[in-house]
Amino acid sequence: MPIVVDIDVMLARRKMSVGELADRVGITPANLAVLKNGRAKAVRFSTLAALCEVLTCQPGDLLRWETEDAQDVVGAGDAAGADETVGAPGE
Repeated sequence: MPIVVDIDVMLARRKMSVGELADRVGITPANLAVLKNGRAKAVRFSTLAALCEVLTCQPGDLLRWETEDAQDVVGAGDAAGADETVGAPGE
């Protein structure tokens, strides 16, 4: 998929752990890992907004587009069936 998720970059800049971010956003660490590792097929705008609020960033700081060719080289081993939507519980 040509959308790349850069949550790791923002976590490092904010010196925040995955567990702390998950708690503050209101999603499970497992769902955050799905998103963080690029396995999510969708993300709710409310979840994206919560991530941006907690990390004090813009959506473009977390998501970027790359050409398919670049993804084939970088993510060749990440194709294990992941049709997951990431969002807060109950949404």
